[in-house]
Amino acid sequence: MVAKNAGLPATPADLIDVDEVIGKYYDIVPDVNVPEQRVSFGTSGHRGSSLKTSFNEAHIVAISQAIAEHRKAAGITGPLYLGRDTHALSLPAWKTAIEVLVANGVRVRIDSRDDFTPTPVVSQAILTHNRAADGTQRFSGDDLADGIVVTPSHNPPTDGGFKYDPPTGGPAPAETTNAIAKRANELLPDFKNVKRVPFEQAVKSDLVERFDFRKHYVEDLGNVIDFDVIKSSGVRLGIDPLGGASVNYWPLVNEVYGTSIEVVRPQVDPTWRFMTIDHDGKIRMDPSSPYAMKGLVDSLNNGAWDKYDLVGGTDPDADRHGIVCPDWGVMNPNHYIAVVVEYLFGKDKNGNPNRPDWPEGTGIGKTLVSSSLIDRVAASIGAKLVEVPVGFKWFVDPLFTGEVAFGGEESSGMSFLRKDGRVWTTDKDGLIPDLLAAEITGKMGKNPAELHKDQVARFGESWYKRIDTPTTLEQKQKFAKLTGDDVTATTLGGEEITAKLTKAPGNDAPIGGLKVTTKNNWFAARPSGTENIYKVYAESFDSPETLDKVLEEATEVVDKALAE
Repeated sequence: MVAKNAGLPATPADLIDVDEVIGKYYDIVPDVNVPEQRVSFGTSGHRGSSLKTSFNEAHIVAISQAIAEHRKAAGITGPLYLGRDTHALSLPAWKTAIEVLVANGVRVRIDSRDDFTPTPVVSQAILTHNRAADGTQRFSGDDLADGIVVTPSHNPPTDGGFKYDPPTGGPAPAETTNAIAKRANELLPDFKNVKRVPFEQAVKSDLVERFDFRKHYVEDLGNVIDFDVIKSSGVRLGIDPLGGASVNYWPLVNEVYGTSIEVVRPQVDPTWRFMTIDHDGKIRMDPSSPYAMKGLVDSLNNGAWDKYDLVGGTDPDADRHGIVCPDWGVMNPNHYIAVVVEYLFGKDKNGNPNRPDWPEGTGIGKTLVSSSLIDRVAASIGAKLVEVPVGFKWFVDPLFTGEVAFGGEESSGMSFLRKDGRVWTTDKDGLIPDLLAAEITGKMGKNPAELHKDQVARFGESWYKRIDTPTTLEQKQKFAKLTGDDVTATTLGGEEITAKLTKAPGNDAPIGGLKVTTKNNWFAARPSGTENIYKVYAESFDSPETLDKVLEEATEVVDKALAE
């Protein structure tokens, strides 16, 4: 259900009290016996709010100590790259982490300008550090680097987040985060086994090394994006960082590559008072949400389009992107992914490959709840499709090894290889999709929305939706035990069911739920990791009415399976 104030400007009542949020970070001590107050890593780290006693100083002390111990046990001896976004809780947590990491003898690399550091920039720094002299990526050995990004991504201003990236540069696998969380919760009741020094002492330590994240990342961008096309075509690109960590990166892009990218809204404000309200009535900095981006879109439609050919957006840690086109608005992330993969794996107007040096036979990675339009595009260009469970962590190893050249998910996260076929980042990168939109427009002569219209004419129009359904903890636990036999229905949306999946076809990993497909319809259901709900994703290439029918039947199928 969409909130009544969705898409409307934020009011004073919607804004956080920054002093209260930061004060409670230090003042409130969590109770490890309360499940909601324990350390818990989701697909993108530990997240919570100081106001709810789920993201407080004690959590970060414990997690940082657990990470220091993990590094020692794993033999990780290189620097730890530490980044942070613009959320109010990010700077306090960043300082806490430095206090603990330095006390444990960890070399910590922080931004030389004391500026914000996007998630993909940390990933790129880790991978570059760990590259061998012959250009290959090292899996093991001396002086391997890893990293931490202090961010809750696009979550509301009240929230904080803390995620660990191992030497592979992307989100840590579950076995790693489970071990870190377990140790952190052991440390929470008392800190007798925690090492810590005051911040002013820690930050002056020889263990803290200044590193120019921005220069390192921006000067490498030319190896993944064709800036010559952007410049020669004259495409006018605007960027809305949504008050996030990428805000100061775009001016350096212009300086290094001679582009004329304009930052549409350069404001950085931890209350995000300049946002419009998202679908659920909260301030959420999601560049792919039509509700969160409505203020920007309205200003563009009221005359600002005279300055731009397209506008891109990034969220607070710049791991998500959004693409806004004239006469279209915010593109659905699924639609942009389909355009991107056809471009990257395809040819230009003259029949020349757009990425000629990519490994032959490399695949297109997608999450199993992403649009089947991507499947149809992949089949049309003869590209291998690798479908994985929900979560970008499933693309880390495939991108790292080159099994896939592109990894993308329905929630507007993607990354892809360098032009020479080597790994770029193994975490989501919100900057390169925005730049690629300008490259695509310059080379193809059409913007991504226009190219999507062309795809619809060739592959058919689809309708896609996600709904959340209340459930119990007991029912959530049953999801992991579901099998195809639990689905007794034989049709979905009026078509014969062709597959009942509980494992992802791309890597045979459990999906934690269920996916049911027909020729033109599908649904997938999985429980939320943080709330007592389950999510149902569905798509139909038939009609909006069929999509509603698929969603109705999906809920019946799941409820019946969980009740048995």
